[in-house]
Amino acid sequence: MFAVYAARIDRDQPLSGLELGERPAPEARPGWSTVTVKAASLNHHDLWSLRGVGLPEDRLPMILGCDAAGIDEDGNEVVLHSVIGQTGHGVGHGETRSILTERYPGTFAEQVAVPTWNVLPKPKELSFEEAACLPTAWLTAYRMLFTNAGVRPGDSVLVQGAGGGVATAAIVLGRAAGLRMFATSRDEAKRKRALELGAVEALEPGARLPQRVDAVIETVGAATWSHSVKSLRPGGTLVISGATSGDRPSHAELTRIFFLELKVVGSTMGGKDELEDLLAFCAAAGVRPVIDEVLPMDRAREGFERMETGGQFGKIVLTAP
Repeated sequence: MFAVYAARIDRDQPLSGLELGERPAPEARPGWSTVTVKAASLNHHDLWSLRGVGLPEDRLPMILGCDAAGIDEDGNEVVLHSVIGQTGHGVGHGETRSILTERYPGTFAEQVAVPTWNVLPKPKELSFEEAACLPTAWLTAYRMLFTNAGVRPGDSVLVQGAGGGVATAAIVLGRAAGLRMFATSRDEAKRKRALELGAVEALEPGARLPQRVDAVIETVGAATWSHSVKSLRPGGTLVISGATSGDRPSHAELTRIFFLELKVVGSTMGGKDELEDLLAFCAAAGVRPVIDEVLPMDRAREGFERMETGGQFGKIVLTAP
């Protein structure tokens, strides 16, 4: 079957290890389902995999892609939850978890096999392309906002780095839930787009906010860390799920953190129940993922290049051949 896969690891030039071509189709195994992929979306995790993060060379070649929506063996329209336990059957208590492409072939292919536990019904209100955006970036944003930040309607939230998948999802979800959303971006066009999506104000990185916020959604890391901490009200919460600019800020702001009793919470992906809630929320509230571009899977390299340069606003989606 046709697939997009990591053939080599290159930490400095990750796209040099990206290949498109034929790979073996999934083999049937007890407790697993084979899904025919209709649409899959890119994540920065796919670039990190090409750099060897979470993907050692002894597991190559590895089909990339965490997110997908498609058709199961019984003809049902489904969405995949990509967090898989060590046994490959759900995620048990205390069990080591992984996501697709770390141990198991991913979704950038005509077919993908996952534990049947990881297959969820796709709401009829969502297209395959829209549903394929949800399981990683949008689920991460959902968990950051509603589980780990614990915000309520009317609260204020700062989203750093508008334009990325998680940041964009946080703006849209927060606005739909009645939150007062602020955003930052170095790019004027992305700031304008953030306003169109419902942010009350979009500023340049480091700019002073009109008010201190209840929570900060942080995925940028070192470049925005100090600003994130300084933007919180006393007792506020900073939720971090990534560090695209590096994980070693020049100033950790420890004094401010303890003196103002700020909370710093790490967040990774989300559970199957949270994905079910996210799917239901999008279907009922009319929330739709922001899609930057839809490409056929045989043009996947263009999508990777766009994501690597940070040129996208929202998700890049690949459609199966």
